[in-house]
Amino acid sequence: MPKECFGTSHVPLSPAVRAGDFVYISGQVPVDADRIVVKGGITEQTEQVLQNVKAALALAGCTMDDVVKTTVWLEDARDFGAFNAVYAKHFPSNPPARTTVESRLMIDIKIEVEAVAYRPV
Repeated sequence: MPKECFGTSHVPLSPAVRAGDFVYISGQVPVDADRIVVKGGITEQTEQVLQNVKAALALAGCTMDDVVKTTVWLEDARDFGAFNAVYAKHFPSNPPARTTVESRLMIDIKIEVEAVAYRPV
C-alpha cells in the first residue's frame, strides 16, 4: 500500500500521512503559525494543539469528525480535568477512542496530541 505525505515540517516528519483509508497525524504541540509556544496554561495550550490537529487533518482532506483514535500526553496529570473540558468541545458527539498519559515532553509544553483518522479514498 503506497503512502502519501502531506505538509512540511522544520523537523524530519510529515504532519499527515495517508496509508490507504487511514490518515496518521504526527504529534501536535501548542505552537502558533510562527512556531512560538502559546502563552497560558493547559486550557490555552490544548486549544492550540487541537487547532493544529485540525489543520494537519485538513492537509489530507479530513476533519475532526474523521478522527477514530487520539493519543494524548500531558506534562501533569493534574491538568486532566481542564484538558478534558477543551477536548470535549472539539469532539462533541461520537468522540474517538483515546489514550491519555502523563509524560515528560520533549520541549517545555503541557500537552501533545497525535491522531488517526479514517476517511476512505
